[in-house]
Parts: sequence; C-alpha cells; structure tokens
Amino acid sequence: MKNYHKSNPTIWAGRKSDRQLYLHEKIQCIDLNHSFSIHQENTNFALLGYACDEGVRRNQGRIGTAKGPEAIRKMIAPLSNHFDNTIKIYDVGDITCPHGNLEETQKDTSKCVSTLLHQGLFPIVLGGGHDLAYAHYNGIKAYSPGQTIGIINLDAHFDLRTPASNGTSGTPFYQIAKENGDINYLCLGIQKESNNRELFKTAETFNVTYLENHEFEKENQTQVYDMVLNFIQKVDLIYLTIDIDGFTSSIAPGVSAPSPLGFSANIAFDTIKKICLSKKLVSVDLVEMNPTYDIDNCTARLTARLVYHIINSLS
Repeated sequence: MKNYHKSNPTIWAGRKSDRQLYLHEKIQCIDLNHSFSIHQENTNFALLGYACDEGVRRNQGRIGTAKGPEAIRKMIAPLSNHFDNTIKIYDVGDITCPHGNLEETQKDTSKCVSTLLHQGLFPIVLGGGHDLAYAHYNGIKAYSPGQTIGIINLDAHFDLRTPASNGTSGTPFYQIAKENGDINYLCLGIQKESNNRELFKTAETFNVTYLENHEFEKENQTQVYDMVLNFIQKVDLIYLTIDIDGFTSSIAPGVSAPSPLGFSANIAFDTIKKICLSKKLVSVDLVEMNPTYDIDNCTARLTARLVYHIINSLS
C-alpha cells in the first residue's frame, strides 16, 4: 500500500518496569508490509492510524487531525497495564494522505481494515477526519459480505452532507447510504445547532435513528440503552465510530469543530460498554481529535482513555 507507513516504536515510551506495568511495555509494533502471525486463542487488538485531514480541509474545518494518531498513541503509552497476558495489543502503523488524494487513502484504509479482520485482529482506528468512516465501513463490508452492518455514531453531526464533487469529512454516511441502497445508522448526540434543516430531511429519507444531545444524557440512560440494544438486535455486526467533537468542549477542546454543549463522558463511556458487551461489535474508530487546538493534551488523554475502555470492555 503506497500510503502505508509502519509503526514508530519510539512513540511507545514512559516509565520503565520489568513487569509490563505500563502499556508502552506491552504494545508490540507490526509492519504490515511483512507477513506476521498471531495466536488466535488470544484476544488481539490492532491500533491503526488514519493520519489524514484532507476530508476536514474539504469540509472547511480546522485542519490538524492528521497528527491525531500520534498524539493519541503518546497518551496511551503511559497508561497502567491491567490486562491479562492473553490480551495482545499491536500498533500496526498509519495510513497517510501526503498528496491530497483522499480517495486513494480511503481505498488503502479499507484494504487494511479488511486484512486486519481476516487476520483475527480487532481494529481500533485512530483518526484523522470522519471521512475515515466511509473507508472503514467498506473494509468491514469486504470482510463480511452478505451480513448487515449497523453503524453506531457518537457525534454532534449526522455527516450526511451531499458531496458537491468529492467526499469530505461531512459526507461519509451519505456516501455509504447511496452506494448500498440503504443504511442501518444510529447517531447519538445530534445537535440541532450544528445540522441544518436539509440534513434532518436527509436523515429522515434514510430512516436514520438518532437522539439529540439533550436526550443523550445520563439521566435518560434507560431510553438510551433501550434504543441502542433494539438497534443492535436488528443487525448482524456493529461498527462503532466515536467523533470526539461530540463531547463537550470543556473536556475536548482539541477537535475540528468544538461544542460547548456536547455530551458528557459518563453517558458515552457507559453506552460504549453496552455496545462492547453485545458480542456484535467488530471494529471501532475514534475521529476528529486535533492536537493543534488541544490544551495540556486533555483531548488526546480523553481519546486514549476511550481506547483503554474499549479494550477493557471487550476483554
């Protein structure tokens, strides 16, 4: 793959021990350009970077998300390791977009996701712009032909814009729906202020299920869980995508489109755990983390804790 770069082991640094007390001591780097084998009896996770913000640029957003994967990795590295030895975590490198050819980058990403799934690895893809979702979905689809894929998106935005010519970070779910003739799409955290009337009409056309941000709250958790579990029951597989700009900007300032009225960590973490326990989750991504606008790495730290929470919930 022309846009693939192998993992950088020097990112995985921190306090040293002789007992793998920290994740940087546990995580192993793999070069996907070379053959590798893993033990299928283990629970295997793969961290793949989508170092691309071309879709954000096309969507007139704040660029900088291409540096998100590295920033997130650096905040994962010092976290304490409480995982069993049968839990294996691999850093498999990055897909990049050096010349603005988003479509080529997306094709490489799809191939990579499909390869990881076929190898028995659970992909956790670190973005990058939300244009990743189009590539990620197609990678899952290539791995599982004939199975229904449900998309659960924690986000302030539908990302259902109609492409003017090429795709952007605001168009991935429209592209998925148009190419597949249908879409199983649940979006949690939608903000009216951030989605115009036409986007709500598009969501209605595609039968999108959603909760607005004032409904996606801890106090409303019973309705949230019921909606999520009912959605999961209707599909074969779940693809979870988490847009960090859906969180309130007090805890996530380093994003492409910050919001002062986003959702809280409590309801997001609890909902993610419910999804993980469904046994249908096959792949996850976390997008729109932008270190250029972060404060004291707090957004990168939040994203790193989400990664930890997902691995812990699935282990």
